Order: sequence, then C-alpha cells, then structure tokens
Amino acid sequence: MTPTNISRANTDTWSKDSSLSPNEGENQGESEICPICKGAGFVHPLLDSGQPDFSRVVPCRCRQGRLQKEKLGYLEKYSNLGSLSRFTFDNLSPLGKPARHSEGAKQSKNLTQDKLREESQKHLASVYQAARTFADNPGGWLMLLGPSGCGKTHLSCAIANHRLNLGEPAFYISVADLLDHLRTAFNPTNNITYDELFEQVKNVPLLVLDDLTPESATPWAKEKIEQLFNYRYNTKLATVITTDVPLGKLDERLRAKLGDSEFCQVCVISPISYEEAEQSPLQLELLRNMTFDNFDCKRLNLSLEQRQNLQQAFKLASDFAHSPDGWLIFQGINGCGKTHLAAAIANYRRAQGEPVFFVVVTDLLDHLRSTFSPESKISYDEFFEKIKTSPVLVLDDFGEQAATPWAQEKLYQLINYRYNAKLPTVVTTCLSPDEVEPRIGSRMVDPRLSVMFNITTPDYRGDIKPRRRTNIPQERYS
Repeated sequence: MTPTNISRANTDTWSKDSSLSPNEGENQGESEICPICKGAGFVHPLLDSGQPDFSRVVPCRCRQGRLQKEKLGYLEKYSNLGSLSRFTFDNLSPLGKPARHSEGAKQSKNLTQDKLREESQKHLASVYQAARTFADNPGGWLMLLGPSGCGKTHLSCAIANHRLNLGEPAFYISVADLLDHLRTAFNPTNNITYDELFEQVKNVPLLVLDDLTPESATPWAKEKIEQLFNYRYNTKLATVITTDVPLGKLDERLRAKLGDSEFCQVCVISPISYEEAEQSPLQLELLRNMTFDNFDCKRLNLSLEQRQNLQQAFKLASDFAHSPDGWLIFQGINGCGKTHLAAAIANYRRAQGEPVFFVVVTDLLDHLRSTFSPESKISYDEFFEKIKTSPVLVLDDFGEQAATPWAQEKLYQLINYRYNAKLPTVVTTCLSPDEVEPRIGSRMVDPRLSVMFNITTPDYRGDIKPRRRTNIPQERYS
C-alpha cells in the first residue's frame, strides 16, 4: 500500500469513526495498531466541507496521547522534584493538622485552644488559597516564611506539581543543593557546564527555591544567589521562595525586592501553640486589633498641642516597629494610647514574620510564679530565659505591681539583662521616672539607649459617646 493510500485510509477511518473519544484512540494505539491511523501516527485533517485536506498532516489521536505522556515525563524529569511529586494540593489540608486534646483539660483551657485553633485554621486557609491562586496563574514572587514543619515545602512543591499537570515547566531545588551543583559544575568531567546549569535555573518559567538560609552562606554563595534573584526580578519571572529566616535577617537587597508589593507576596506561616498563646495577651481580640492603621491621632476634644504630641508618639512607635533599636518608653495616664501603640508595634513585627514577645507585667510575674508549680509545662529558667533574650520585648503597664521584693528583683534582672545586651524593648507605664525603682529607672532614662516619651493626651474613653437605648439606662464605659 502506498503512503497515499495509507493516508486516504486513515482519513476515511477518522471521518467515519469520529465518535471515538481521544482516550479510546489512545488506548487502542498503545495495545495494538490504531484503527484510525493504521499505525502511521498521522492523518489528514478534515476541511469544513468534510473532505480530507491532503495538503496537510496532523498527529493522530493515539500519537497525541503518547506525545502528551512523553511531554509530562520530560517535564517531571526536568522539574527535579523526584519523590516530592507526592506533595500536591489534594493531600494537603487547607486547615492544617487536626489538634490533639489532652485528657482532663480544663474547660477554660479547651475554649482557649478552640479559639486559637479557629484563628490558626483561618490563617492557614488564607495561605493555602494564596498558593493555589499562584499555582493557577504564576506571576511575580511568592515567599512562604515559617518554622520547620509548618508546611511551606509541601505548598511550594504542590505549586510546581500543579504546573506540571497542566503541561507547564517548573524547576524545584533547595538552595543548598543548587550551590553544590554550581560548585561541581566547574569540574571538567561534569556532564553539564556551570553556565548551562546557571542559565537553566535563571530562565525557567517557574522556579521553586526551597530553604533559603543566608546566614551560613559564603561570599561566593551570596553572590550567586544575588545574581539569580536580580536576574529573575528584572525579567519578572515567577519564583517561589521558602525560608525559616525572619525577614529582618535576610539580605537587605532581597528585602527591598520583597517590599515590592505589586510583584512580591510574602505569606507568613507561624503556628502558635496553646502555651505561647497563654503567655501572650496579643491573642486577646482587643489587643490583636490595635494596629497603626486604626490609631487615631486626631481624636475629639484635643487641643492642637495634644494632637501634635500624639502624632509624635505615633511616629516614634512606627519608626521603632520598622527598625527596632534601643528602648522606647511611653509614659502617660491610663487611656492616653500608649498600650495601643505598643500593641501596634508588636502586631506589625509579627505580621512581618519577626519574633516579638508582648506581655503585661502583672501577667509576666504571674507566669513566672506559676512555673514553680510541678504541673507547669515549662521550667522557670526556660521561661525567664525566653523573655530575657526575646529579639523584641514589649512590657505593658509597668507600675506598682513591682512592690514586693521578689517582683522587684525579677524585673530588675530582666531590665538589667536587656540593658546590658542592648536588646530592643518597649515599656509602657503610668509612673514618672522618679516613681520607678531607682535601679530600673536609671536604665530607662539613659539617653544612650532609651527614648522616654510622655504622652500628654487625656483618657480617650472620654471621647466615646455612650449608645442610647429606648427605655434602657445608658451603659457604663470603663
């Protein structure tokens, strides 16, 4: 049979058997000679009139199926995912791992756990959705930031695997492996040259860089990573980066790129345990909602001088939040706004993925006392060390609770340690410097380290107008 007759037979068979689905043609082509193309792999397409177009040939459906499988096989090999191909969106819960309840837990503790779990699940669901949206339409950069085991590698691989299933290329590699491969590429016996490897990583349409840890990088490694980031940023190539390093510890030039909100999205995955929530009043609804965005510098019934004073306090807090350095002491009466500003600093740092510890001083002392209990899950030394060495510490409502000798000694140890270590610290207090215990007060007012600012505005609660109810007495506001 001549090629022409084969083509005619193939075309006739295709037109007559048009009811066959692509999958049917594909399966038949794999197991035996395809009844459509008779094993040729190509057919003449049909014209609008229904007649074969003998001037052209196109792959048969059986051939298209094989080509698709070959393409997927190539993309999977090219992706470098290997065993990580098991990480998909289908086997990742958008609500995180189910929590375990401890037997005999108190009802109040269970309620706190339930509330914390609900908030954590909402946060994880938002990160999950951001990853899915990026996977559907990769554009710009997506950074997943969080501690080991939080799921950031699973999410990044799920993005890559999703693109592969769509027939689109993606390349996964950990930063450590990338640097190792680049080093070995200088070896003359290597199958791929340094330039070929680096060009491949630089130009892949979607790059997943896992486990960025710049602290241990050599100058050469830092230069290579910087070259890679600069190239992909300038050429606007889609990139996923995972790291457990706080943003503040990343290279300044990388942070500048991540600050481009129109091109880069940073998702912080920071699961919080019950014990951490129990020690952090920021989990309270009121304090979590105290941000710079909802702080009112133009309150009612304020004089021009008082408004300017409040604006100065706001600027001090905002500057400290963006770049914590030294100590910031807010002094003023109850309700002047100092706790709001302190909480805004802590909330801002957390939103950036930076560690911060916010605590009311009375709660701090209570927690220190509770660690002596045999039932405590954390030792006194462990808890006190965590507070002392926190990268940023916010001590709210420092006042007369330090009246007992034991409390004074604990607070002095804490203040003295952070003073000597020059660790960023925020303190709010109603006391004047003269009313603070002398050893602590002298450190708070040291101009080499500390800025003390007196907020002179009156209690903001006086600006709130009580709601009125028909035939019901007005509510009292405290």
